[in-house]
Amino acid sequence: MATTKERTKWDVGRFFRTLAYYRVIPFVGNFDRQTKPKINQPQKQGVVLVAGATGGVGKRVVHQLQQQGYSTRSLVRDAQRAQEILGKDSKKTDLVEADLTLPETLTPRLFANISAIICCSGTRVQPTEGDTPNREKYYQGIKFYMPEVVDTPEVVEYRGIQHLLQVAVKNAKETTIFDFSQPSPDLKETWGVLDDVVMGGVSESNIYLTDEAAVFAGNISTANSGGFASVRTRNFANSLDLSNFEGIQLRVKGDGKRYKFILRTDPKWDSVSYCYSFDTVYNIWQTVRIPFSEFIPVFRAKTRYDKESLDPSKICSIQLMLSKFEYDRQLNPKFSTGGFQMQIASIQAYGGKQLPHFVHISSAGVTRPGRPGLNLDEEPPAVRMNEQLGGILTWKLRGEEAIRNSGLPYTIIRPCALTEEPGGKSLVFDQGDNMRGQVSREDVAELCLQALNREEAFNKTFEVKSGDENRPADFDWQGCFANLQAD
Repeated sequence: MATTKERTKWDVGRFFRTLAYYRVIPFVGNFDRQTKPKINQPQKQGVVLVAGATGGVGKRVVHQLQQQGYSTRSLVRDAQRAQEILGKDSKKTDLVEADLTLPETLTPRLFANISAIICCSGTRVQPTEGDTPNREKYYQGIKFYMPEVVDTPEVVEYRGIQHLLQVAVKNAKETTIFDFSQPSPDLKETWGVLDDVVMGGVSESNIYLTDEAAVFAGNISTANSGGFASVRTRNFANSLDLSNFEGIQLRVKGDGKRYKFILRTDPKWDSVSYCYSFDTVYNIWQTVRIPFSEFIPVFRAKTRYDKESLDPSKICSIQLMLSKFEYDRQLNPKFSTGGFQMQIASIQAYGGKQLPHFVHISSAGVTRPGRPGLNLDEEPPAVRMNEQLGGILTWKLRGEEAIRNSGLPYTIIRPCALTEEPGGKSLVFDQGDNMRGQVSREDVAELCLQALNREEAFNKTFEVKSGDENRPADFDWQGCFANLQAD
């Protein structure tokens, strides 16, 4: 009988590949600059979803949001066409193909971690004559061409808005962090393997994507004093702020073993982690809910009672682990060596308390068709031709009503005739839908940003047009919103 333990050969190559993937220098720490989370200012946390991002106002909204440091996601029908229209801005925004008129395309990925929605979508209207060779939208506020609608206003202005609102409200309660049922190159780049090879062990695991889930699988061994396998994200460039939620929700199908779900709030490689153990049921899909209050501060499998509880506003990495140990040298009662497998469909935050701010571009004149005593000769073409254009203003008004009844905090902007004029003019606000005039698309985009997440702009509907003077640098946006009456 041997008097010393025989050691299994250690795979040094795999050890260094692991360190290279996570950009770690042994005994020093991380060397990837991106591992230092960039904490946004409070008003810029989360992602702003722009619907209708390739339209005249939408593309300007995307551009200005990026200039102001916001993270953006652009809802577009055709990603390739969006890249052509948005140009350089398309490389900085998260392009997601979807269609408001097709609710099945409005997947959870579209609403992951959003703090606001700016809706610039609308019925496509084009001139029957006088169009440019590139089929650009006609300049309604500069020169009038006889218009025709391309889409059906009821479907776009009302049904589409309804679909967007319904899914937004639903996802506000549960925000998807990772949706593994929608495989993407980003997921492959984000998740990597972290096994006990970093401590001399020989356990080996992998994570791969199928059409409906990610699969965390491998072989675990206690040789060489090892006994754990895991997959972990690289540190997020911007830490996740989940402080408006109650906890984490996993959708998994396991093998009957007990696994750990781990969060980190410190970007350093070897830092305190916050752990929660959960049991799986063999070959059965289950939903695991983990309140933030139940995560345990742990360092190298030892409970750190001197550490504060988890701060969900600073999540910088996520990890899934199978280990022979629970905590403080206690053994995992459902651990066994050999093969293992767990499928993960999604990782979400649940129990959301804060609904996204919904900023919507409507139109002046929506209440005027059929208004008694109205002199149509004094009205803009959209009012005079409402019926010929499929009741476009009537359906815009129905869309507004759906927003007001949604329960989301909202701001409804009714611009007068939109033009391609440069921005920078003073803006005139009014309520009651009697305003006539023109306003630059560029200024409407700026107005959307100024309204974003300002409580003074919540639950208000108003019209806007350009004034005669240039807008001063110290224009009082807050005062303008505060002077408006809530609906």
